Amino acid sequence: MSTVKDESTTAIVTQSAGVRGEAAAPRRPFKKYFRETGWRHIVGIAIGAFAIFPLLYVFSASLNPGGTLLTANSLFSNFDFTSYTALFTSSQHPYGAWFMNTLVIGLVTAFFTVILGALAAYSFSRMRFTGRRFSLTSLLVVQMFPQMLAMVAIFLLMVRIGDIFPAIGLNSQIGLIMVYLGGALGANTYLMYGFFNTVPASIDEAAKIDGAGHARIFFTIILRLVAPILAVVGLLSFIGTCSEFVLASVILIDPDKQTLAVGLYKFVADEFSKNWSVFAAGAVLAAILPVALFLALQKYIVGGLTAGSVK
Repeated sequence: MSTVKDESTTAIVTQSAGVRGEAAAPRRPFKKYFRETGWRHIVGIAIGAFAIFPLLYVFSASLNPGGTLLTANSLFSNFDFTSYTALFTSSQHPYGAWFMNTLVIGLVTAFFTVILGALAAYSFSRMRFTGRRFSLTSLLVVQMFPQMLAMVAIFLLMVRIGDIFPAIGLNSQIGLIMVYLGGALGANTYLMYGFFNTVPASIDEAAKIDGAGHARIFFTIILRLVAPILAVVGLLSFIGTCSEFVLASVILIDPDKQTLAVGLYKFVADEFSKNWSVFAAGAVLAAILPVALFLALQKYIVGGLTAGSVK
């Protein structure tokens, strides 16, 4: 009897020990590991190096006061911050003004792009009116034609508007913001429309039973549930505005009103006074804006806030 009890006790102890910590799994052979997961690490390292190398090259060129990109072949051979100092000391190239102009224009454009696009997407998603399907199709068709095709028409339109309202015409930052808003509204509306449709309509119905109208539902409920797509649209709008060159160079004439994309081009536009080191330094500082915004909105981009909103 005691023997059976001891054996059962030993079995229980053995089983408990197995539960607490299982034995280590045998290591896979190298060929099997490489075939299943190892090759992915190699591909990831190669893609990471391919993406990081241009950034390191530009940063190395900004630290090389030689003035050309050819002398930056040996990465980080020189550490001289003269180019960064020259950005803010040149009277002909007001980099500080360009930086602030880009920041203001980018943030204002991104904010109103998100608001106007969300309002239009909510209307198409939740309301039923005459011409709704035709309007959605028209937005999609219009976006097939790039905005550059209308560059001449936009220039002439801004000239005519400037004769009547100089504050929103040619050579005005407000006018450039309005042009950006008009060009991005269609694509962003169609993008948000698909995301708004994923929010259950039962949320709206429950809010309407409690007496809420469309405005209250939109601003207090829907906007919080669609925060990921708002963050994506705002980020894309800000990056696109900061890197846009053609329209900004056509509409903005005064150097103090221009953006970084237009201003940085002046460092390498002159045939006999090209300074690639200063240009690279300005590009490095200009990259801080979209990177900071991306890090700030990353948690909204990754997460989906509509999960679990309806029981």
